[in-house]
This record gives sequence, C-alpha cells and structure tokens, in this order.
Amino acid sequence: MIVFITGISSGFGLETAKLLSRQGYTVYGTVRRDVDLPPDIFCLKVDVRDHEAVEAAVAEIIEREGRIDVLVNNAGMGICGPLEFNSEEEIHLQMDTNFMGLVHCVDVVLPHMRRQGSGKIIAISSIGGLMGLPFQGYYSASKFAVEGYCEALRLETKPFGITVTVIRPGDFATSFTTSRKKNTDEAAFLTYPAYQKSIDKVEHDEANGLNPRLLARKISKVIQKKHPRYGYVVSSCEQHLSIILKRVLPDRWFAAILRKYYCV
Repeated sequence: MIVFITGISSGFGLETAKLLSRQGYTVYGTVRRDVDLPPDIFCLKVDVRDHEAVEAAVAEIIEREGRIDVLVNNAGMGICGPLEFNSEEEIHLQMDTNFMGLVHCVDVVLPHMRRQGSGKIIAISSIGGLMGLPFQGYYSASKFAVEGYCEALRLETKPFGITVTVIRPGDFATSFTTSRKKNTDEAAFLTYPAYQKSIDKVEHDEANGLNPRLLARKISKVIQKKHPRYGYVVSSCEQHLSIILKRVLPDRWFAAILRKYYCV
C-alpha cells in the first residue's frame, strides 16, 4: 500500500511515517528542509503552498508506484496573537499552509484515486477546528475550513470508493509549540492583557500533552479500517469533555468556560 504524508520532518508526520514504514507500507513524505529519516522512507522536498511542487511530487510517486492508496494531510503551522494585530502576510501564511496546502494535495491526488476506484484521505484538523480558540483565531479559522471542506469532500467522493476522515488532536508534546509564530507587538500585549496568559497556558498544556505516537497509531488504525468514521478526537479526557460541552451547552455558557480558561 502506498501512503503519501505531508510534513514528516517532525511531530505527527514523522511518527506516522516511521510507524507505517515499520508496518510494511511504502511511505512517501514531504519536507521543506533536509532531515535525517530512516532510509526506507522516501522524502520529497515540497512546500504544500506551491501547487506545482505538489503536482511534481505526486507525479514522481505515480511514476514509481503507479498509485497512491492513502493521503495524510498533516503539514501545518500555527500563528497566535489578537486577531486585530495579525498582519495580512501572517493570515495568508496560516490559511495557505493549513487549508490551501490540503486543497492542493487533494486536487492532485484525487484523480488518481478516482481512476483506481479506491483511496483514503485523512486530514489532520484540531479541536481548535471545533471551537474558536482566543488568540489563535486564524489557526482555528484554518481548521474550521478543513472541517467544512472535508465534510463536502466525503459526500462528493463516496461514489468512487474513497473515504475521507478528519482527525482532531488536542494538546500534544511536539515541536509545534516552539515553531508557532507569535505576535510580539508590544501594543498587542498592552491592549489585550489576557494574551500573555493565554500563550503561557497553551504552551504549558502542550508541553505536558500526549505523545505524538498515540496519534500515529490512530492514523494506522484508520488506514486499516474498511469503513472508518468521519472523524476522531485524539485528546485528553478533559478536552474530550470540552467538545461534548460545546455540543450541549448554550453558546453563552460555553463561551464563558473558554474565556475563563484562556483569558481570565
């Protein structure tokens, strides 16, 4: 089985690539810089924001293997800061990486899956794609976009034997924390005193979060299922509870809970 994973230089992508390779899958993955990986994982230097680069990478896989059975859309990044202080450049970087990067990959891989009459598309979203997180508003927006896109995609592609699954991680201890782009404008901190508290809370929770191998194992199980669910949450019990509360509580009540946790 041929698996194409975006963003395998660290975190979820790296652990997933290593696990699937050990399990006997043929794994191709994208990186944006040179990294040391096991020799049985094929690296392709690609920025998923570049549609032509994605096309070239997929063409190389098809030329070598003749098919792609699984696409794991993992490449992503985060930006934090008060919404009014995020620049146009930062907004485009966030949306182009997390959302348009996924779109580019699906656009190129989907025709091959349609022709072969099968395929699995797995998108890494976030619990931030189910609730708007304060001071991570554009990150949440990018993941909300992933959720809506995949909801439509699974309906359109079902007749072709293609499944679409969204995986929503909670807090995990990965390099995502240190690589997150932060707004450091002094005015942002002065205008929004809760901003620093929110950053500290998020970074603490992530540093003490789950091991990314747990998410890799979930992806492996999804690949093995003939009929995987539309979506899975992989998080702590507390974060699972927050998603349930979001569904059942009045909006104002849940907003008060989020505000107390992140902003007060």
